[in-house]
Amino acid sequence: MSSPRVVGALLYEGFELLDTFGPLEAWGMLSYDGEWRIVTTAEQSGPVKSAQGPRAYADCALVDCPKLDVILVPGGIGTRKEIRNQLLLAWLRERAAEAQLVTSVCTGSALLARAGLLDARKATTNKAAFAWVEEQGPGVTWVKEARWVEDGKFVTSSGVAAGIDMTLAVIAKLAGQDSAESISIRMEYEWHREAGWDPFARIRGLV
Repeated sequence: MSSPRVVGALLYEGFELLDTFGPLEAWGMLSYDGEWRIVTTAEQSGPVKSAQGPRAYADCALVDCPKLDVILVPGGIGTRKEIRNQLLLAWLRERAAEAQLVTSVCTGSALLARAGLLDARKATTNKAAFAWVEEQGPGVTWVKEARWVEDGKFVTSSGVAAGIDMTLAVIAKLAGQDSAESISIRMEYEWHREAGWDPFARIRGLV
């Protein structure tokens, strides 16, 4: 039996809980068959405080992180600090080069943009923080009205809960539509399957 493919979720102080654990709930259900496994990583292994307060445990430090097939970069208030973290940005550049897919939720795309990974690509982000994220990547074509945007190996999603819709779409791409449909039912989650579905862009006055 081949080794399971690995989904790696990045943690940093001030990460958004649902950005991280909404997608990981879906990935976790896919991992039941043994073909996928999940790791969490941060600058240092151990507990990392979220934007909401509760801590999550980073399984490994960035330097010890195994090869990742899929990277998950959550957003959160902590991105305001991490956009200046050169160690983290260098890690993203290195790991993105070898990953099959790189995904972000909410303002996580600001980190990808600051790492230069989204230059000349299309991407989206949380509509409440859209202007700030745009500033982090002037070479990016920022899509104002989108639940998620896929451009090459990079898949970026809008705010918070949008990461679940994006993740189910990614699972459909990698493991088949039936797997994604089954997971959404087991989660009792109403999956928005259209990448362009985005009422929040209008609510926020972006379109």
